[in-house]
Amino acid sequence: MPVGALATEPERGSAEPIARKLAEFACAFRYEDIPEVVRERAKLLILDAVGIAYASTHYDFASKILAGLQEVSEGGTSSVIGCAAKLPLRDAVIMNGALVHGLDYDDTHMTSVVHPTASSFTTALGMTERLDLDGKALLSTYVLAMENVIRVGMAANGGLHKFGFHPTGVCGHFSTALAVGRLLGLDVDQLSMAQGFAGSTAAASMEFVEEGGWNKRIHGGWAGAAGITAAYMAKNGFVGPTNTYEGRFGLYKTHLHGDEKYVDYDALTRGLGEVWETAVTAVKPFPTCHFTHAIADSALAVHHNHGVGPDDIERIRVQIPEIAVNLIAEPLVKKLKPVSDYDAKFSVQFMVAACFYRGKFGLTELEEDILRDPDVLNLAAKVDYELDSKTGYPDYYSGGILVTTKDGNEYVHHERVNRGAGDRALTASEIEAKYMDNAMLIMKRDKAEVIRDAVLSLDQMIVSDFASILMAQ
Repeated sequence: MPVGALATEPERGSAEPIARKLAEFACAFRYEDIPEVVRERAKLLILDAVGIAYASTHYDFASKILAGLQEVSEGGTSSVIGCAAKLPLRDAVIMNGALVHGLDYDDTHMTSVVHPTASSFTTALGMTERLDLDGKALLSTYVLAMENVIRVGMAANGGLHKFGFHPTGVCGHFSTALAVGRLLGLDVDQLSMAQGFAGSTAAASMEFVEEGGWNKRIHGGWAGAAGITAAYMAKNGFVGPTNTYEGRFGLYKTHLHGDEKYVDYDALTRGLGEVWETAVTAVKPFPTCHFTHAIADSALAVHHNHGVGPDDIERIRVQIPEIAVNLIAEPLVKKLKPVSDYDAKFSVQFMVAACFYRGKFGLTELEEDILRDPDVLNLAAKVDYELDSKTGYPDYYSGGILVTTKDGNEYVHHERVNRGAGDRALTASEIEAKYMDNAMLIMKRDKAEVIRDAVLSLDQMIVSDFASILMAQ
């Protein structure tokens, strides 16, 4: 099928259900099937996630989520990254997912608009620790989940966001059900049932964008916990529907309001075992919504390359993809004055203003003093937007900027491929440096290096030992 062509809905009753095709792939999947380059990339993506998880423990949302989980939990044997306490399996997956995704600094697959590691790694870690398996089992479970969660997102062609669903919190239910089911030795019929169960739990409202809520932080982990539940239900004979994706009330009918122009059913199985989407998953250079990144780099380029400072600026216009408008630019009144650090992660106006005032953008630019700085907020009010006519979406999250100075000069910069994606992917050394910066928010360098080395040699470890190392504080 040509790139961009949309498959029509499979004729029910005449074709093998998509869930069954995915189940067949999962049943046959082996560690040895994964190319070496994908295994190495997987370890780097996990390293990135672990560093972010450590950084998250520095912030109050982590302690509050942990307190809530501990209050409803009784005991537990599953490890939590950066925490001495253990939790029951599903609660540990929720907690680890919140740590990985809570700062919005974790990886993104461009075309699917999914943060795949948040559910894939945390579920793989929890399950392989529970089953006392080795690092190769963890990696194969992780990659299988990654390849599936990404494809479930790709099939929606950006439509989930349009209709108010967070893809990470929707797609991860199905992929983790498959990956966990494979670990449990489920057959094709049982794996099909597990996906059918997941179809009833996969919901992740985007309302948090409107009110600065924390819901998004737990979507990855919650998907993993739901996938675990689905797999164990199927293992014990639970009967679920089989047309989970393409049925009359299947995922894409309900979540896309029946709008078939968004659906590419073939994407769910296209290239499985041949095209490895894990290898092209992008690591974030900024701790914000990925749609802001090209614009932030454009602002920093104008600032550093042309010496344009905040006091020089008359007005700023940014170019953004249409899909991102309601995420990072509207409603205007909320974006101009974010009420929390999480709100600020989804405000292109704030991020651009902070870039000009600070000359960089990282976790420190999301601290309270910057959020309330009247100079930053006044500059944010000078930022408006237009749709990016040169957008690279969905392959890349492009963006640009036009800065008009008070003396009438104009400065233009546009980035078609956002840094971290495609041929601008962060290198291994850059990912390791990002990990060290994040981990060292809570620990000394020597301890961070020990953990780094453990992640990068994960395929040679027993998961129980690996999990014990991750609990370091």
